[in-house]
Amino acid sequence: MISVVIPTYNEEKNIEKALMQFENQTIGRENFELIVVDGDSKDKTREIAEKYADKVIIQKSDGVGGARNDGVEIAKNEFIATTDADTIIPNDWLENFVQNFKDENVIAVCGADGPIETNIKARSIFFVIRNFIKFSSYFGLYCLGGTNSAFRKIDFMKIGGYRDIPHSDDVDLGFRMKKIGKINYDKNIFVKFSTRRMEKNGYLKTLSTWVKGDTLLLLGKDIKTKEKYAKQEY
Repeated sequence: MISVVIPTYNEEKNIEKALMQFENQTIGRENFELIVVDGDSKDKTREIAEKYADKVIIQKSDGVGGARNDGVEIAKNEFIATTDADTIIPNDWLENFVQNFKDENVIAVCGADGPIETNIKARSIFFVIRNFIKFSSYFGLYCLGGTNSAFRKIDFMKIGGYRDIPHSDDVDLGFRMKKIGKINYDKNIFVKFSTRRMEKNGYLKTLSTWVKGDTLLLLGKDIKTKEKYAKQEY
């Protein structure tokens, strides 16, 4: 029914907890597969992942989007869901995606997210981000965030999957998939993820990078920077 793709890099502290969550999904284990695409970790990420995942492979394509592309390529199911190794998902996460796809016109689904951390800065920033994403969806602009999205494999492959760009590849994917079909924004599909990346790089710097990248994509321009999210430790 549905395949879950999770990119990793040196995630031995998080990967077991992330994968164990799927033991509590409201759809049967026989109805989904877990695929971990590892960026050649130097710790025990793959060793731990192999205890829970159906497939664990070493990434061959560039970037975080490339890792997800590698996972989609070997996925056996019609639908693909994506998340990260530091994300907390609800028990009905996969079931809610599948429900959205009962509408045959829907080719992708995105949900909302918020921070695991409870500090005021993180909660305030994501309150703004979450409402901006919701507002943008009213105008047909969707971010298929890698932490909380799903799509039909056939349509994903049709547009060539994620492009190898420095960042904002999830926004880029949403823009391109919207051109060929319907995308649902479902606020009830909510996950929490760590803001450790933003803590490391700085909240304002991270936000300005996102806004600049998203704006360039909206204007049909390329993102020109050497900075990438892939293969960094947080």
